[in-house]
Amino acid sequence: MGHEWSLGPALLRLLHLLWLLPHSWTAPQGWQDNLQNHTFQHTMYCQDWSPRMGLSEAYDDDQLFSFDFSQNTRVPRLPEFADWAQKSGDISTVLFDKGFCQVMIHEIGPKLEGQIPESRGIPVAEVFTLKPLEFGKPNTLVCFVSNLFPPALTVTWQHHSAPVEGAGPTFVSAIDGLSFQAFSYLNFTPEPSDLFSCVVTHEIDGQTAIAYWVPNNALPSDLLENVLCGMAFSLGVLGIIVGLVLIIYFRKPCSGD
Repeated sequence: MGHEWSLGPALLRLLHLLWLLPHSWTAPQGWQDNLQNHTFQHTMYCQDWSPRMGLSEAYDDDQLFSFDFSQNTRVPRLPEFADWAQKSGDISTVLFDKGFCQVMIHEIGPKLEGQIPESRGIPVAEVFTLKPLEFGKPNTLVCFVSNLFPPALTVTWQHHSAPVEGAGPTFVSAIDGLSFQAFSYLNFTPEPSDLFSCVVTHEIDGQTAIAYWVPNNALPSDLLENVLCGMAFSLGVLGIIVGLVLIIYFRKPCSGD
């Protein structure tokens, strides 16, 4: 006894997208040749948690851009990447990938619920300064989050347990092994009494990782300048003394046998 079945409209759309997907990743041959010894990673993800949609682009594991889907623009992770972010010739490809990702979540996800094992990573956070620490000189705190999967998180900053406003966006990037990492940046001017904390909350299970930062072996900027000047002066005096000793030594008459 035979069975008849038909493809639903949603599945037909999915198959059509699967056929088109390779075309969205095609690059000119010359561009590929120039990058034969390097890796450019373009990773898009979508999920039922926040952030619901994300795009990360990295070069040799160094994240360059994320993507703001509300404005359809690239967001550079560091200011020096800003000029490259202005090039938006592939926005149509990004929007195509966005549509494909959403179809996978809404049409295929419910059918596979409970059939695919779920993996969880407990976030690990650490905080450090972007530049060498000097009291009274503007600097940036960096909160680095690793062991992140899936990439559903919120990052907040506190100063002496009080919330801090003005932190930049959280940049999420994919790394090898189907895992993610994240960076959050906070501009500040360090003081000796500072106590900052980066609070990372995993949106799925509510687990929280906290990393603290306090000044360590820092010198006030004016003291650091005085120390450097003193070292330079000491080296100069030492050089003069050594020079005089050498002059006196070589001017001594040679003793005869």
